[in-house]
Amino acid sequence: MSPTSNLPGLPAHGHVTFLGAGPGDPGLLTLRAVEALARADVLIAEPDVLDVVRAHARGGVDTPHPQPVDDASVTTDAPSLRAAANLVMEAARSGRRVVRAVGGDPGLDTYAAEEMLACAAAGISFEVVPGIAAAVGVPAYAGVPLRDAQGTDVRFVDARTASDRCWSEVGASDGTVVVSTALDSVAAAAGELVTAGRKPDTPMTVTIAGTTTRQRTWTATLGTIAQVLKQAKVLPSPDGGQPVIAVVGERSAAAQRDQLSWFESKPLFGWRVLVPRTKEQAASLSDQLTSYGAVPHEVPTIAVEPPRTPQQMERAVKGLVTGRYEWIAFTSVNAVKAVREKFEEYGLDARAFAGIKVAAVGEQTAAALIAFGVKPDLVPSGEQSAAGLLEDWPPYDPVFDPIDRVFLPRADIATETLVAGLIDLGWEVDDVTAYRTVRASPPPAETREAIKGGGFDAVLFTSSSTVRNLVGIAGKPHNVTVIACIGPATAKTAEEHGLRVDVMAPEPSVHKLAEALAEFGTRRRAAALEAGDPVTRPSERRPGSRRRRAAP
Repeated sequence: MSPTSNLPGLPAHGHVTFLGAGPGDPGLLTLRAVEALARADVLIAEPDVLDVVRAHARGGVDTPHPQPVDDASVTTDAPSLRAAANLVMEAARSGRRVVRAVGGDPGLDTYAAEEMLACAAAGISFEVVPGIAAAVGVPAYAGVPLRDAQGTDVRFVDARTASDRCWSEVGASDGTVVVSTALDSVAAAAGELVTAGRKPDTPMTVTIAGTTTRQRTWTATLGTIAQVLKQAKVLPSPDGGQPVIAVVGERSAAAQRDQLSWFESKPLFGWRVLVPRTKEQAASLSDQLTSYGAVPHEVPTIAVEPPRTPQQMERAVKGLVTGRYEWIAFTSVNAVKAVREKFEEYGLDARAFAGIKVAAVGEQTAAALIAFGVKPDLVPSGEQSAAGLLEDWPPYDPVFDPIDRVFLPRADIATETLVAGLIDLGWEVDDVTAYRTVRASPPPAETREAIKGGGFDAVLFTSSSTVRNLVGIAGKPHNVTVIACIGPATAKTAEEHGLRVDVMAPEPSVHKLAEALAEFGTRRRAAALEAGDPVTRPSERRPGSRRRRAAP
């Protein structure tokens, strides 16, 4: 039985899971954490932690936000509890499953133990799901190992609460010291270590926003860190209170980090990439971009609406059930969605495809069919397009094909390539408008300003219509933005709109397009390092310093 279930005979209290959300990267959540989040009735976390865990919570989960409380509003049985603890206790007493998510690991959280004691005193069952502590996870993402084969001693220090004795002990040690502090307190912590006996030339790394695509790491020594942060124009800053992890010791030496900095050296690290597709359409593409270190931002450029006259679609679906067709061909995820919605309207399910051959134009469309419960009989072995589908489509054979008709549900603006090719192969085609594509509403003003003002590092255009529609609803991307196109036709449309095309996919595939952008980023990074320049994102460069064409 799951520990989040009440056992028979026990009080009808809820259950609390104290969950470590890790240092910031949602991918570092444990499997047990994801399971607990999926079962939660109530999810309580501060805003930055909530952003990490929310995606794994079920729909409709209650997410009350802890509000500051005064002494008069605190529960009488636990007068020391904070606002979050009051929410935990209230939700658990109502019999609900509560997840209390904290950053890093609950065992290192300032208040988690206090809340656990309150649960124990009230007879409320609880469990602890450990998370990756920032003091361990951030150095790993910064390329700074804390130990080596010599068994280096490792000390962890919270500069906010460290006593003079603590500084003296770590100062006298020659091991690795991991300091949790704030950005504007780094120099003071370095000074404490020098005063306590560490040499000023001891290597030091400082990492901010660790494990996220906003991560930045500076390498210096205890004696030079203040100057390095000042020269980098990081300090002074109104954001000086941001938490950082500093690692002191030989393991953080610059020469070693250059070889081990696997995260910040990703080809598109920190790039904001505009993907002009819906979140559903862009899911796998966005995942791929994230694996390259990018921050994808989906902006729909088209909206899908039902056909103006639904009778044609209704007749075709009925014909599908009555055996009118030998094949049905899906050319997009939207076509799958349109047929699925019509099936649900008639009370049908995937069993209605029994005896009918099913074709999908590519992997994403095939995945949508599989999610519907239908395994495609035909997916292009080569190019994922109408032309690629025709390459593999068998000609009509009256001996083996009892029916010569194909149902083709598609968009109102689809090209005639597939219809003409199927007819040439001897098939009759019912070309049915399953949905209409219209220009989407403009994105929020902030997104439009980022597009026109150079706030995005790259934009991926997956069709000519995405070029026209994005420019129409949001304006032309800034000159510093890298323009990546899926093929020659899309590139031509981009150039007609005054855009310089930097990247083109070697074949018409969204995943090949993302690969091509990553290769562009790799070449760009290598060129900067070879020239001795800092590695920057396109949006960080002055427009006047930009090359007109991509490197070959």
